[in-house]
Amino acid sequence: MPDAVIAFFALGLLAGLVKSDLKVPLPIYETLSILLMLTLGLKGGMALHGVPLLPILPELALIAATGVALPLLLYPLLRKLVQLSSANAASVAAHYGSVSAGTFAVVIALASQHQLPMEPQTTLYLVLLELPAIVTMLWLYRYLNGSKTSSLAILHEALTSRGVLLLGGGLLIGYLYGHDGLSAITPVLLGGFKTLLALFLLEMGLCTAKVCSPLPLKQWRLMLFALLAPFVLAWFGIALGLLLGLPGGSILVLAGLMASASYIAAPAAIRAAVPDADIGLALLASLGLTFPLNVLLGLPLYLNWVNQLLN
Repeated sequence: MPDAVIAFFALGLLAGLVKSDLKVPLPIYETLSILLMLTLGLKGGMALHGVPLLPILPELALIAATGVALPLLLYPLLRKLVQLSSANAASVAAHYGSVSAGTFAVVIALASQHQLPMEPQTTLYLVLLELPAIVTMLWLYRYLNGSKTSSLAILHEALTSRGVLLLGGGLLIGYLYGHDGLSAITPVLLGGFKTLLALFLLEMGLCTAKVCSPLPLKQWRLMLFALLAPFVLAWFGIALGLLLGLPGGSILVLAGLMASASYIAAPAAIRAAVPDADIGLALLASLGLTFPLNVLLGLPLYLNWVNQLLN
């Protein structure tokens, strides 16, 4: 049986597809997303508390460089094979070069469920893959199309997004205070992590059904990309994890992140900096197809791949 939180995503997806009146009120969804991102940051920061950062800097730098390289590799593929416009290719490349916080939360829970060892810095992978990809792609688009959006504006948009601030702020707080300093609040946040994740995935199921109803069949190339790319990108993450000599849990997280696509941070940045891009297309691919594919099928498959390689 898959983890119980996956059943909540399936419930939301089913409710949306059958046109149920089930919905998560927007204020509650906003609260859930805030608490989820903050909790992820705190978990990672507390794991890093007391860990020397200098020895892991080469590892973190290589992962960040991957976040720069990936959208640059995807952009020409999306232009030539998927036949997207320059704006839409930049948008989709930014979404797929970036990563999904929801997928990250699920893969962390999956690694914990199977008691896979993880390095303390594993939570940092989310930020290290998300920010460089968005900024790189927006800079490339500005260069190719002569956009008037300044580099500082692009960087500000990426760095001040809600998800980045909450995750980064939680990391810093967790790193500075550790388990002892945060003992008054961790029972509520960490103890309720799976409950937060289950309710968040319920809403994600509803959102997925909305984005995919009806499927724009004329975008079959993009939909095929969204269904095939995760399996290829997951192997990039596995190869990178093996190259770095990471334990199984960290490799699985890298595979899940590389296979995912952003649907929170990237849309906000693209909407501001690339007004010609159709955000609906990117969300169809990232949230409508890649996210459910990873949650329902991909992550258990990546777990099997990692176990076979390490055992």
